[in-house]
Amino acid sequence: MAETSLHGNACNTCGDLPALGTSAPDFTLTNKDLVDVSLADFTGKKKVLSIVPSLDTPTCATSARVFNEKAAGLDNVAVLTISADLPFAQARFCSSEGIENVSALSTFRSNFGDDYGIRLVDGPLAGVMARAVLVLDENNTVIHRQLVSEISDEPDYQAVLDSL
Repeated sequence: MAETSLHGNACNTCGDLPALGTSAPDFTLTNKDLVDVSLADFTGKKKVLSIVPSLDTPTCATSARVFNEKAAGLDNVAVLTISADLPFAQARFCSSEGIENVSALSTFRSNFGDDYGIRLVDGPLAGVMARAVLVLDENNTVIHRQLVSEISDEPDYQAVLDSL
């Protein structure tokens, strides 16, 4: 179990993020067209998994916009924003914000939060995921990981870019 906080109040996750150097667990997430996707759909690419509680919050929205901007200049990298939002809400957000370089994926019918140890088990956001970023190489090995210590803070974008 890992600890993060929301406005200074401690919150715990159901486990720990996958360790550096380990293989990321496979997942099945749902895209805006209600199509299930897995890690295999991004074979041969590096992957940035930007995990957020909900795109309907200011920090999550900012993070998606920043990663969208940064992703435009990256070769052979898939940037995935993963949240518990329904695919319809993700599609509406991406359309209204001009998000074209990031794939928004929903956990609404998966065990992603448990498999990645990132589901919050207490606090006001219990049931959704804490804010975190994982970078996977072309073989799905974890090469960078960050559980953001304060959920209302943005991740370390430069560390993500440096790891790529």
